[in-house]
Amino acid sequence: MEAGEQAGALETLLDRVATYKEKTERLKAKIKKALTYPIAVVVVAVIVTGILLVKVVPQFAETFSSFGANLPAFTLFVLSLSVLAQKYWLIILFGLAGFFFLFKEARRRSTTVAYMVDRYSLKIPIVGQIIYLSVMARFARTLATTFAAGVPLIDALTSVAGAAGNKIYADAIIKVREDVSTGIQLNTALKTRNIFPTLLIQMAAIGEESGALDAMLDKVAVYYEDAVDNTVDSLTALLEPMIMSVLGILVGGLMIAMYLPIFQLGSVV
Repeated sequence: MEAGEQAGALETLLDRVATYKEKTERLKAKIKKALTYPIAVVVVAVIVTGILLVKVVPQFAETFSSFGANLPAFTLFVLSLSVLAQKYWLIILFGLAGFFFLFKEARRRSTTVAYMVDRYSLKIPIVGQIIYLSVMARFARTLATTFAAGVPLIDALTSVAGAAGNKIYADAIIKVREDVSTGIQLNTALKTRNIFPTLLIQMAAIGEESGALDAMLDKVAVYYEDAVDNTVDSLTALLEPMIMSVLGILVGGLMIAMYLPIFQLGSVV
């Protein structure tokens, strides 16, 4: 808004800000949608498994105690889990809640923890790729918008670092800002960090040479936003059968463990 008022183009720049927010919020919604479904299903699977261990398995245990025969190892393992769940379910529940709360607070308060989490999150299969692509999309979109608005490149990079969403890249952008402030070109500063993609570096170099850096960065932003969309769609299609398999293994495994002694008893009879 400050740059728009000084340049007498407040309406145009507000329109750019609105477009920027629409694109970034759409990107966030896309990623949240992809991650919410599997997380919700996993939580439901854990709850169902807990209920089975606490309420259903003990009923089978009473029946098995009257068999007077050796039980399969798999059944004994599930019965042991059921005993632990019955005795310590409250401690386990509060322990998990406390762990996630402490983890969230540690990440928020500790730079070291945040740095470690963001570093390893980039290495997670598929999810790490989505995080990487979204960081690149935010980098290009934020820098293109602020630079096109007339904000000096050094100040624009400060805004980009705050919008990166990943501590690794936020620190790298700050170092790029420091290099640019000494007179080094943006593409050279990006290249020396060794974590930015070649496409971004090359487009930044073309933009600086042609005097159209904002236009080149806008094209990069569109490319990575489309890449995020495609990767999220692929992840969604891949997760559905995987999640169903996990549910089948958890619930089906418990049922097999409980009925296996009955099947063996029937074969003996």
